[in-house]
Amino acid sequence: MTDIQREAMAYDVVIVGAGPAGLSAAIRLKQLDPDLSVVVLEKGSEVGAHILSGAVLDPCGLDALIPDWRERGAPITVPVREDNFHFLTEAGSVRIPNWPMPRLMSNHGAYIVSMGNVCRWMAGQAEELGVEIFPGMACSSLVYGDQGEVKGVVAGEFGRLADGTPGPAYEPGMELHGKYVLLGEGVRGSLTKEVISRFDLGRGHCPQKFGIGMKEIWEIDPAKHREGTVTHTMGWPLGSSAGGGSFIYHIDNNQVYVGFVVHLNYANPYLSPYMEFQRFKHHPMVAELLAGGKRVAYGARAISEGGWQSIPTLVAPGVALLGCAAGLVNVPRIKGNHNAMLSGKAAAEAAHAAIAAVRSGDTLTAYETEVRNGAIGKDLKKVRNVKPLWSRYGLTASLMLGGLDMWTNDLFGASLLGTLKHGKSDAASTGEARDFARIAYPKPDGILSFDRLTNVAFSFTNHEESQPPHLKLADPALPVAVNLPRFAEPAQRYCPAGVYEVVEADGAGPRFVVNFQNCVHCKTCDIKDPLQNITWTTPQGGDGPNYPNM
Repeated sequence: MTDIQREAMAYDVVIVGAGPAGLSAAIRLKQLDPDLSVVVLEKGSEVGAHILSGAVLDPCGLDALIPDWRERGAPITVPVREDNFHFLTEAGSVRIPNWPMPRLMSNHGAYIVSMGNVCRWMAGQAEELGVEIFPGMACSSLVYGDQGEVKGVVAGEFGRLADGTPGPAYEPGMELHGKYVLLGEGVRGSLTKEVISRFDLGRGHCPQKFGIGMKEIWEIDPAKHREGTVTHTMGWPLGSSAGGGSFIYHIDNNQVYVGFVVHLNYANPYLSPYMEFQRFKHHPMVAELLAGGKRVAYGARAISEGGWQSIPTLVAPGVALLGCAAGLVNVPRIKGNHNAMLSGKAAAEAAHAAIAAVRSGDTLTAYETEVRNGAIGKDLKKVRNVKPLWSRYGLTASLMLGGLDMWTNDLFGASLLGTLKHGKSDAASTGEARDFARIAYPKPDGILSFDRLTNVAFSFTNHEESQPPHLKLADPALPVAVNLPRFAEPAQRYCPAGVYEVVEADGAGPRFVVNFQNCVHCKTCDIKDPLQNITWTTPQGGDGPNYPNM
């Protein structure tokens, strides 16, 4: 429908996403000029509802933004006290000593946090400064100006029926216009994808690479709890099948964050990242820790892993990309929140300077320069070759060569390898089923491991079922006609929430079913589908997971 009439509201800056990047931008804008009008639009039911991160936080970003965050009562109270690295075999583990690790890999001075709670606190800081924050307001489309610049967003559209037509309770939403629009949607956001495509921001950069990160929160036996302990593992159960590893973080209140990351450039279409995670918890080291405990929350999200080489051009007329939307994760450190905060701060400073100079709707080149030449660029350039080495040569080579490369970058500011390029996209990396054997995963026992639908209940996900599915198939015939015979339809396995099924009933042949109600908004399908036939879009505002303390 193109004839919908919407009211419009004008702001100085419109920010999409109440994550660490968007909230940092909002706070910094009001620090610089209390009279600026700033709005933050968040698709989750509340700030933090869609935030999922490990997370060990490097506080450098928050130090730069709010130096007195400790005095202000930030929920950042568990310093890292012990740092462990383990290489797992099926029955045992080898502790990797800390001393050969590059200095940048140390978690000294970092904190174990719930980023959802950190974002809730940051939202309070922003509101005290006069920022308007509207949760439950999904941004469904961009608004363009007369010169083709990004002028604003459409937010708050509700009440479409399953066929896309307006229902009896239809609300058209509003257009929110800004002199600049800052996109902090997180990984693979739908508006970010549109901006990158429309303005060709990927030209001259490597394709973005991704991983899928899954996380459970466990309450464990107090006798086994070691507050402040950080453990990372590599090796089993993935072996040579895929890149990735795990994290186990001991937060307070006898809780641990148990997480597993699988790089999405794996070839075997029979591999299930979710089932690899569940199998991991049966390793003796992990099973002993979790025995007698209970899982209290679950979630999943994609992670940008391309690093320095894959950062697109970050600005176009009227718009800038922040945080994970820009791909600013430091993969070896498993950290991106500090860079998200720094990017929000830098974008705010560029937008403030432009508005002070009576500009609007142009390109914030100062922001691009700061990201590439400032603290974020320095952080990411040091580790730029680790991911390409892992993808090309596997775990062992990446540990040795990647470690050496990080040492030379850290000590001398240069790499013997230069800057390695990433190969094809994660979707194109998927191999054909005929070249691989099926993987027989153990059945979840309901104690340490769980089926997907049971775990999705612990993400507290909810979608209004009468709305149009937010997972769009460009060609509904392709999953059965092409993906099933060629790739054994991998959507059945790469989705960590059981959204996609191939079902047969009444002799009618296979049918592809999309259970969009289960979606936890990880966006893996948008990334990994070998035909790029699935597009993730925003459902109506407030729908999706409702993470409590992720």
